[in-house]
Amino acid sequence: MTDTAQRWRALAATSSDPVLLDGFHALKHALRFGAAVPLAVTDDRETALALARDLAPDLLPELRERLEPVAPHVLRALVPRPHPTGVAALAERPASSPTTGPPAPAVVLDAPRHLGNIGAVVRLAAGCGASAVYTTGTVDPWHPTVVRAAAGLHFATRVEHRDPAELPPGPLYALDPEGEDLRGTTLPDDALLAFGSERHGLSGTLRAHADHLVALPMRPQVSSYNLATSVAMTLYHWMAQRPGRPTAAG
Repeated sequence: MTDTAQRWRALAATSSDPVLLDGFHALKHALRFGAAVPLAVTDDRETALALARDLAPDLLPELRERLEPVAPHVLRALVPRPHPTGVAALAERPASSPTTGPPAPAVVLDAPRHLGNIGAVVRLAAGCGASAVYTTGTVDPWHPTVVRAAAGLHFATRVEHRDPAELPPGPLYALDPEGEDLRGTTLPDDALLAFGSERHGLSGTLRAHADHLVALPMRPQVSSYNLATSVAMTLYHWMAQRPGRPTAAG
């Protein structure tokens, strides 16, 4: 076993909740938003640095210093499913991710099940400047598959598991087919925007605590939108009410 592989395994074993950054883009975003990244590896250093020159020139000096070369078979031994970019890293999971910038709504995912959808929502929240993504239920929102789907943007916004009783204060707007049309609703900056699971919708507990029920416009005989699509439509509605306003993630 190489020295780099030994250090990787030691970090994975001894770190508190190590975060796997799977791929160049996950590492790029984590570094941009201040993640502590003790080890980054690649099985093709020149290609990885060429990606940095094209897509992240701001990080090129740091990546040139950080990226440690490993053989392809070593990377396959360290990462269950190596990313096509041939890059992987370990980061430290923050105890909490403080949000900077002006107030903005938080997204609440009520017992989500699909890891890719959760990651897509984190990516949306970071891009739209939402203040946080909270999840209820049993799935860890920092699961490696979620981080991979979010392209490392967990470090750009607050991402936490919360029980419903532990959600922060703020008016709760729950997305529900029986709610009022979202297009006629003004979403306040301190809103909690709650979305039900892909299969079962909102839990009775969260629905009962909602201050407002709102619904997305939908063509008759279409049953539902994808979870990430629903979040995107709702956050865009909030953003469209504030043209020119800087986002919390920016």
